[in-house]
Amino acid sequence: MDKETVGIIGTGWVGTSVAISTLHAGIAQRLWLHDLRAEVAEGEAMDLAHGAAFYPACEVAAVPLEKMREADVVVVAAGRNGRPNESRLDLLRDNARMAAEVGQMLRGFGGVVVMVSNPVDVLTRVLQAASGLPPERVIGTGTLLDTARLRQILDRQLRVAPGSLHIQVLGEHGDSSVPVWSGARLGGRPLRSLAQWDAAAEPTLAQQMRRAAYEVIQRKGATNHAIGLVTTRVMRALLLDERSILAVSRVQTGACGLQGVALSLPSLIGAGGALEVLEPEMDELERAALAASAALLERAHASLS
Repeated sequence: MDKETVGIIGTGWVGTSVAISTLHAGIAQRLWLHDLRAEVAEGEAMDLAHGAAFYPACEVAAVPLEKMREADVVVVAAGRNGRPNESRLDLLRDNARMAAEVGQMLRGFGGVVVMVSNPVDVLTRVLQAASGLPPERVIGTGTLLDTARLRQILDRQLRVAPGSLHIQVLGEHGDSSVPVWSGARLGGRPLRSLAQWDAAAEPTLAQQMRRAAYEVIQRKGATNHAIGLVTTRVMRALLLDERSILAVSRVQTGACGLQGVALSLPSLIGAGGALEVLEPEMDELERAALAASAALLERAHASLS
């Protein structure tokens, strides 16, 4: 793939943030929008197209749902948003039907699907099953956003530039997410080896990261800008065949002893999707937390039956 066509299903808060981030990144030649509210999708396409002088060349248009089958990457941002103090898993029944319908429409699709709607892990699994696509070609944004949030918290606490600290959050994009503190590095040194680091503060910092979305939703009704940037980062790796390692969600096929559940692990992202899943080093507590996160997601998926 090389700067081809990106399709976005759902032009609410999140879908439009993904759209503007995609345009600013200059990673697509064509950007297609679809929404059940056809006039809204048309209006968003018109509004974005009016700014063409201020981003790299890209044709923006509203299209019928079936047209999405011709895209190289399809982003699914449809469904309702979370409500104040509502967990992502509470959204499940409302959004699972949408994911299954989109998956059925994409049967035989030749590109990669990026699921953004919540609860993203279970919906990734639902869409992958409904579409029949290989697991590597149905990706959820997963804990890439959780990772970004935790890094922002830690960068600020340690007073270092964004991107200086390396840490990953794995498992569910939600309340059972697993920060891998044992693998955190700053300047090549383990975070826990630094004199200024207080390991006793780790649970509080992790909870602050997990509460971040709720805090935003309480104030403005939805989270959209950061996930728009995260989604564009995933698409950049796909469309430019970067072969980057990103913590994204996909249906697992054996990594870390997990089979069939969709959750986030470090994955090699290139033109064909999440091509390879890497098993990170974790301590015993982190492995147990990952197993518990997987079990929670299994129960959530089973509740749909």
